Amino acid sequence: MNTRGDYAHPEPVAAATVAVVTPPPVVDLPRESAVSWGAILAGAIAAAALSLILVILGVGLGLSSVSPWSFEGVTAETFGWSSIAWLTFTAIAASGLGGYLAGRLRTKWSNLHGDETYFRDTAHGFVSWAVATLLTAALLTSAIGGILGAGAKVAGATAGAAASTAGGIAAAGAGSAAMGTEEGDVQYWVDSLFRANPTAAQPAPPVGPADAAAPPAPPVNGAPPPPRPMPGADRRADSREVRTEVNRIIVNSLKSDTMDPADTQYLGQLVAAQTGMSQAEAQSRVTDVQTRLRAALDNAKQQAKQAADDARKATAYAALWLFITLLIGAFIASLSATWGGRRRDL
Repeated sequence: MNTRGDYAHPEPVAAATVAVVTPPPVVDLPRESAVSWGAILAGAIAAAALSLILVILGVGLGLSSVSPWSFEGVTAETFGWSSIAWLTFTAIAASGLGGYLAGRLRTKWSNLHGDETYFRDTAHGFVSWAVATLLTAALLTSAIGGILGAGAKVAGATAGAAASTAGGIAAAGAGSAAMGTEEGDVQYWVDSLFRANPTAAQPAPPVGPADAAAPPAPPVNGAPPPPRPMPGADRRADSREVRTEVNRIIVNSLKSDTMDPADTQYLGQLVAAQTGMSQAEAQSRVTDVQTRLRAALDNAKQQAKQAADDARKATAYAALWLFITLLIGAFIASLSATWGGRRRDL
């Protein structure tokens, strides 16, 4: 039995097809920088230039509004508040311009989330404000240092003067007395001690050949009279020595709270001898002059301390307001940069 016819003829098997996938070439996309330094520098330069212009304008307006004459110009309080307002306006205007330019001129970023774009614009405005602040400080180093350092210098000088007022007067007076001059820091008070007493009896002028105004005596036996001394020469010398000694005594008394009683009595004797006053009146004058001199010194110390305190307060207020103004400028610059960046992406 032929069994080969029982099977169907097999069909030919098709060849297998293999698909080969070739990957496309990898191309590196250009990386976008997160910081546009060109836009930052442009905004900073514009802000610094506008700040310089407005500061110069403010100086001119301020100087034109004040006057050394009485009842002319604005008061010191008005001038201070006007300066603060102008500095605040300068910071807002310059920072706003610099921040807006930094945001508007930056590179356009693609495929970024809105929050990331907002953060980058804010950072651009802040960095632009920082660069502009440094440029302005570099341009106005002397002016800013003079304005802020004047108060501190005056405070230190006046405080030192207040601490050494009595000592300085004493040293100067002692040096003047040692040089034999009649000019000194306490010479006014010395003169007030020896002022003539209008109620005191004036000594009668001497008469006879010793009188300076008397005619010369006729020659005796043809011999010329002896030369007559210069009138009052010794008296002026004695008065100068007395005043120099009194100056030294007063200067030495300033080193303590009160004058030594022995010095007070001695000065009373000198005043009585020079003015014709009684000892009691002369000693009373010495005490009165001492009281007024110490009151004047205390008043000078108080004025120096008050000036130092006013300078300290002015410096502190100026520093605090400058700090607030800088913060306002930083905020305005960052906010303006977001506005400029939003316009850039339209």
